[in-house]
Amino acid sequence: MIQIYHNSRCGKSRECLAFIEDSGKEYEIIKYLEDVPTFEELKTIIKKLGIKPIELVRQKEKIWIENFKDKKLSDDEIIHAMISNPILIERPIVINGDKAIIARPLEKVTTIL
Repeated sequence: MIQIYHNSRCGKSRECLAFIEDSGKEYEIIKYLEDVPTFEELKTIIKKLGIKPIELVRQKEKIWIENFKDKKLSDDEIIHAMISNPILIERPIVINGDKAIIARPLEKVTTIL
């Protein structure tokens, strides 16, 4: 089943969800701001994405700039920062089995459906 880590206040995330709905495939919505992933879940997502934790961080967010930007953080510390402040997690994330993508731009979602 396809999973989408979704923020309903984000236009890109809403567009991605509509695209998945239109595909007719079965999906699950994970509202990651309310149902924050655990450390292990986020680590698994990052592994499926094939990226470093810093690449999943929304580095223009005020929280990141004010609290983390100029600090030298380990990968684990970056993951913990995202768990403590889930707004820092880039969105939307779409997972299908052992593959995952950050659906920016939206067309990327076609590669995983």
